[in-house]
Amino acid sequence: MSVSRAYESAWEGYWRTTSDAPGEAIWDADPSLTAAPHMEFLAPYADTALPIVDLGCGNGTQTRYLAGRFARAVGVDLSASAIEHARRNDPEKAAWFEQLDLADHAAVEELHTRLGDTHVYMRAVIHQSEVKDRALVAAAVAQLVGVRGRAFVAELTVASRTVLQELVREPGGPPPKLARVFEHGLKPAEADDAEVPGLFRAAGLEVLAHGRTALAQTEYRADGSLIELPAQWLVVGRTG
Repeated sequence: MSVSRAYESAWEGYWRTTSDAPGEAIWDADPSLTAAPHMEFLAPYADTALPIVDLGCGNGTQTRYLAGRFARAVGVDLSASAIEHARRNDPEKAAWFEQLDLADHAAVEELHTRLGDTHVYMRAVIHQSEVKDRALVAAAVAQLVGVRGRAFVAELTVASRTVLQELVREPGGPPPKLARVFEHGLKPAEADDAEVPGLFRAAGLEVLAHGRTALAQTEYRADGSLIELPAQWLVVGRTG
């Protein structure tokens, strides 16, 4: 299987019209606000001698940070334009980047064959995936972690919908970076809270740790405050 042509085109269109300027994508927050604190949750469960795969890596900001924490870091994204951004932004070649459709079981299995069991970092992927693909994304995580790997997953919660609705109603409409997301047909915060852990359990993974957090964005409200979207985090893997 694979994602729909419409979904792939939406992401390709978004990244093709995004510049290399840091933070132009609304979710392209500095790793000090994202991957760094997230790795503190993963660290008790993760063998840093294993590689890590950043699923939905976008322009690779978080992947480059992860490359300094693990034996190897690989960033994958559905969008070819996103991968081009990531490669341009990594002249030192700290990480490896490649295009991957997480709904393509054979392609995911081929990556696992090359890397072996890996850790996974996945920030805000399931919440905007099409309903038919969400179980496939969770299955891809399960394929990649195998027996020894662990995954850190952060996903927007239902409470984020309220925040997004408030931003849409602000004077002048939504902030420009958020408006671009909507203009490309992307739909954030679509998954329900209980759905996310349920998908991983159905894929054969255990929830080893979980909690609530907020995902910092690179855009601001009309009052000048940084936008943060309510989220949940999970560490998942196999223990038996």
